[in-house]
Amino acid sequence: QVQLVESGGGLVQAGGSLRLSCAASRNIFATMGWYHQAPGEQRDLVATITNGGATNYADSVKGRFTISRDIAKNIVYLQMDDLKPEDTAVYYCYGKTYSAIGFWGRGTQVTVSS
Repeated sequence: QVQLVESGGGLVQAGGSLRLSCAASRNIFATMGWYHQAPGEQRDLVATITNGGATNYADSVKGRFTISRDIAKNIVYLQMDDLKPEDTAVYYCYGKTYSAIGFWGRGTQVTVSS
């Protein structure tokens, strides 16, 4: 069974930083990334990273968030700087295998106070 376990969420003031981590139980993912979902909203892309290191970011986080990956440890990170109240959401780790099967973590809450 494949598991993705997130950690690192919490409460931070606007302008602050948090780093999220997601540990995968198996090294089977071609692409990993982060999505977020605010109450009453759909789940939206934050950032993704491939095995080759190619990254993709939502426009709203470009220049503030950085995704990275330790393939040997099966961990993907999301460094979030200059956080804004509108970044408040549950952040979900996502992994897509080489055969395009997707897996989700259970999510970690990020709350940014103004």
